[in-house]
Amino acid sequence: MNYVLAFLAGGIVVALAIGGTTWLRRWRGRTRTSDNPADNQVRTVSQILHLVIQGSPTGVTVVGRKGDVILSNGRAHEMSIVHDRTLNPEVWGVGKQVFEDAETRVLELNLKHRSTGSRVNNVRAVVQPLTLSENSYIIVYSVDESENVRMESARRDFVANVSHELKTPVGGMSLLAEALLEDPNDPEMVTYFGEKLVGEAQRMGAMITDLINLSKLQGAEALPEMAAVTVDEIIDEAMERNLLTAENQEIELNRGERTDTMIMADKSLLITALSNLITNAINYSPKGQPVSVSQKVVRDSVVLIRVTDRGIGIAPEDQKRVFERFFRVDKARSRQTGGTGLGLAIVKHVVANHGGNIKLWSRLGTGSTFTIELPVHKPDPSSATVVPTEIAELDNKEQQ
Repeated sequence: MNYVLAFLAGGIVVALAIGGTTWLRRWRGRTRTSDNPADNQVRTVSQILHLVIQGSPTGVTVVGRKGDVILSNGRAHEMSIVHDRTLNPEVWGVGKQVFEDAETRVLELNLKHRSTGSRVNNVRAVVQPLTLSENSYIIVYSVDESENVRMESARRDFVANVSHELKTPVGGMSLLAEALLEDPNDPEMVTYFGEKLVGEAQRMGAMITDLINLSKLQGAEALPEMAAVTVDEIIDEAMERNLLTAENQEIELNRGERTDTMIMADKSLLITALSNLITNAINYSPKGQPVSVSQKVVRDSVVLIRVTDRGIGIAPEDQKRVFERFFRVDKARSRQTGGTGLGLAIVKHVVANHGGNIKLWSRLGTGSTFTIELPVHKPDPSSATVVPTEIAELDNKEQQ
């Protein structure tokens, strides 16, 4: 399907290039709205071609011999093929080779350290000459492969995790069962080993549930459909889930100011992630110490959700590993609280699937702060179809 779209887009771009090369050099891919609905109606072939390119799920970029971006659509920008009218350096490196020998090349891009809000991490780019008759331009078709990469990685990780981590509780249950069989007539022994057996079974059940959830988050299932929700709702419900645990451990939960900030989210997943952070903060805090949850909007585009405790803190050498699967800072405490070692890994993937980041600040003996960064949702008041004035000017010239 992607290659069909790419072929159609190629034909469209060729038509535009032949009909208006000068206009292509001046066009910046920007659209302008008009208050008059009649001005936004599609009347000409050029307008239709523009809308097809801009609406294509495939990224389309036309590049000149000097690396100048002649034309690009929105998807090309989303996939970091083009940024501020500048071509991605890796793509341009391949593009220069295509200019030299006119051979089509395929490039796999791994987009690490994307800004908050982006969910595109892996891109497949096909770089080829725009036409076979001349060598003045190349065209780059780009496709988002993030979902496929995520799903393949999830399949591999799930098999490795299950085979490695489930051996311990299964082995423990086997030994406990053998001990029960050795003296089944001793009520005290039966009660003691029976309780241990139930505990191991519950721990294994919790681990299997977390493994399945983590596998889904890593890509075994498609990303959830997002809906607009306030950060206040997420914080309120996550804190409510932890009220009883906090009371039992004599921990005071403090709530920061409300902001009515909107985000696009899977509400259930994000509540679970934030609840995991609050649970961890409670479990690693001494009795009588507070745990705080706050929010803050920065740059008018990113909301920070912070969970702060005054607990034992995390050593610098462990801070880089806390989001790894099955990594436990304190194994004894983790077993005591029923932890599986997957909570922070789940948080990390939930946040990543929402186009966000998670950061950690911690100091031994002082406490820790986990910060979730998420893009602020701002509803677009305008949904009218618009056409650049440059295209209208070109149409007027064609009609004269």
